[in-house]
Amino acid sequence: MRIISQLLAIPGVIAAGEYAYRGDRFSFKGDLSPELARMASILCRSNTLSINMQSEIFSAFAEDCGCKPVQGWVVRGKEMSVCVVGNYFCFCQNAPGVFNDVMTIMRAKVGDIEENPLVYMYAKLGGDVNEKLY
Repeated sequence: MRIISQLLAIPGVIAAGEYAYRGDRFSFKGDLSPELARMASILCRSNTLSINMQSEIFSAFAEDCGCKPVQGWVVRGKEMSVCVVGNYFCFCQNAPGVFNDVMTIMRAKVGDIEENPLVYMYAKLGGDVNEKLY
């Protein structure tokens, strides 16, 4: 759960967690009740399945559209956003810069970018940049 601790170090992150693709397990830290975290894990799992299905349908009509493989999704509300990459979720406030910081860490840890942006972000958060990040 190292990524969850790194996400929670970002000012403006409300909660972060991990869910099982099977839907039977989840873990989280932050300002959510266990029941809300359970519902969030169900929401994340069902939305991830839906996004993957929609990506398959879209790519059947538009080959090489760039939407596969699906790595995650984001829902932005009036005051907060939900970010999901892989099987990790993060609830964050819509304050300037928070979303970019969250997505940088999530994409570096479970997504598609290399280690360099994470080293930059980790240093910004006061972490030891010489520590093994993976």
